[in-house]
Amino acid sequence: MKTPFNKTRTMTYDTTAADVGPRDSVIIYSGGLDSTTLLYEEQERIALAVTFDYGSNHAAREIACACYHCKQLGIEHVVIELGFMGKYFNSSLLSGGEAIPSGNYDEENMKSTVVPFRNGIMLSIACGLAESRGLTRVLIANHGGDHAIYPDCRPEFVKAMNGAMQAGTYEGVQLAAPYTNLTKADLVRRGARLDIDYGHTYSCYRGGVQHCGTCGTCTERKEAFREAGVPDPTVYEQ
Repeated sequence: MKTPFNKTRTMTYDTTAADVGPRDSVIIYSGGLDSTTLLYEEQERIALAVTFDYGSNHAAREIACACYHCKQLGIEHVVIELGFMGKYFNSSLLSGGEAIPSGNYDEENMKSTVVPFRNGIMLSIACGLAESRGLTRVLIANHGGDHAIYPDCRPEFVKAMNGAMQAGTYEGVQLAAPYTNLTKADLVRRGARLDIDYGHTYSCYRGGVQHCGTCGTCTERKEAFREAGVPDPTVYEQ
C-alpha cells in the first residue's frame, strides 16, 4: 500500500519579463506532451500551472518535466499531492510498472489505466484555485485520442464540467479544452511550430528512467511523431 502524501510543493518564478497581457488562466499541467503543448500555446494567459501528484507510476518524472518548462517560461507552478487516490483508487496506473499493458493505445488494452474520475477531481481543485485568485479560466489538454478510453476526457464530460464550474463559482470560471477534437499528431505539429523541447516531456506509464517504448502511451507517442512528420527526441528502451 502506498504511503499518502500530505505536502504541497510550490515553485514561484519571476514572470515580469513574460507579462504581455492579462493572465486569467490556471492550467492543469502534468509535464507530458499534450499539456506542455498547451502550456506554450497559452503561456501569455496562464497565471498558474498546477501539477497533481496522485501516486502514478510516472509522477516523479512528469513533475520534473513540468518544473523545467514552467521555469523556462517564468510561470508560477504548484504541485499538489493527492495521496488518497493512490491509496484508495483502483487502477494499473497506480499499481507499479509491471501492471501496465503493452500494445496499442485503445480501449480494450488501456482500460485498466483509467484512474476513476481523475480529471473531475483535478478540475474541481483547479477551479477552486482559479476562484481564489480571481481568475476565470481553467485549461486542460485532453485530446481526441483519449475519448474511447477515458470517460472524463470526452466532449460530453467537458461540456458538463464547464457548466458545473460556471454555476458553482462567483467568477463564472470556464473550462477551456481546446484539444478535445484534435489528435496527438496535431499537437506535435503545433509544438514543432513553437519549437517546444519535447525531449523534456514524459509519457511512459511504466515510469522508468527511459520510455519503455512498448506500453500504450509510448506506442501512441511514437505514432504521433511519425504521423506528424516531426523527429522524435524521445529515448526508448525498445
